[in-house]
Amino acid sequence: MFGSRNSRGESVTCIACGESILRSEAREYDKHGDRWDRRDKTFEHLCKACFAELCQQPRDGLETTLDAAGAGEADQETFLKRFRELSEGDARRE
Repeated sequence: MFGSRNSRGESVTCIACGESILRSEAREYDKHGDRWDRRDKTFEHLCKACFAELCQQPRDGLETTLDAAGAGEADQETFLKRFRELSEGDARRE
C-alpha cells in the first residue's frame, strides 16, 4: 500500500537546490497536490532545509485574515478577492 521498503538506501535529488540526499532523509513533494493517492505516481523530493524554507508558511494571523475575508460565509469569488487584498496589505506592511 505504501510502496517498497527497499528504497531506504536510494538516493534522490532535491528539486530546489539540486543536492543529492538519501530518500529516507527527503520530503516527498507532489506537484499535483494529491499526496494521498499514491497509485501509479512518482514523487519529486525536497531536502529538509528546502522543505522548511519553501513549504512551511507562517500562520500568524491566518485565522483572523480568513475570518475578515468571509471564509464560510461569502461566495468563493468574493472570499478570494477579499483574502488576496488583505494578504497583499499584510505583505506591504512587512
